[in-house]
Amino acid sequence: MTSPQDFGRVAVLLGGRSAERAVSLASGGGVLAALLRQGVRAEAFDPAEHRIEDLEAFDRVFVALHGRYGEDGAIQGALELMGKPYTGSGVLASALGMDKWRSKLVWQAAGLPVPECVLLDADSDFAAVEKKLGLPLFVKPACEGSSIGVVKVSEPGALPAAYAEAARAAVASGGLVIAERGIFGGEYTVAILGDEALPIIKIEPATDFYDYEAKYRRDDTRYLCPCGLPPEREAELRAQALVAFRTLGGRGWGRVDFLLDQAADPAAAAVFFLEANTSPGMTDHSLVPMAARAAGISYDELVLRVLALATTG
Repeated sequence: MTSPQDFGRVAVLLGGRSAERAVSLASGGGVLAALLRQGVRAEAFDPAEHRIEDLEAFDRVFVALHGRYGEDGAIQGALELMGKPYTGSGVLASALGMDKWRSKLVWQAAGLPVPECVLLDADSDFAAVEKKLGLPLFVKPACEGSSIGVVKVSEPGALPAAYAEAARAAVASGGLVIAERGIFGGEYTVAILGDEALPIIKIEPATDFYDYEAKYRRDDTRYLCPCGLPPEREAELRAQALVAFRTLGGRGWGRVDFLLDQAADPAAAAVFFLEANTSPGMTDHSLVPMAARAAGISYDELVLRVLALATTG
């Protein structure tokens, strides 16, 4: 691409029908404004309000949808059939990234470390799961994002109620619920842009854990970049995160979250990959723009670079 006009008519997909609609509207609004500022012929397109086939009129698509129908491979499949270049990962990688249970299975098969987890249902032996994973543990819908439906279980016997709460949140996304061992040496994220892993961000919420409120509504969550790890260790973890992203088939851009365990020396702490995000947030609280700034990339430049990576097939 030699100029913004060469992108043609660009649809910015935002909103949608998932539980993350509000976040997607904020992400897409930011992306749209950045593209317009740079002279790209971009328009907002909300799949909840327009027919998908209307995308035939566009030359390229920026996917700023989150959650079901936008981040799970559904819209990607439709765009593949239309032959429209779109941002982010393809159908399979998007579906895997949205599914915390199956993405962990793929990572385990590839020899990548993940927190021990158990698939739950109403007939699970909850006491045995508490004993197996230890406390505190986390219960979460397998196919929701933004920490929707996530419950921390700290007291013995509290798992059944936590499962019921997570299961209610999971109904719209297929009903899968997992229990996951708590890892408490620090939460980190790595943004991926093309073939580059951007500087690591350490996340320190003021709440009990990094929940929806801490992500989008509170101003007291701390984001540390530089993350505080020795440069050699950070470079190693960035490289591993890129491998984890590629293992799921990720392309274009995304984010990989990981945890470190509690070790006397944080530089030697074991890493556990938590999840991959194939359509990351682009709000004023979002992590990928934050990491890009640390790498000397402005928000507007980031948006344009992501759009330039759009592909199909």
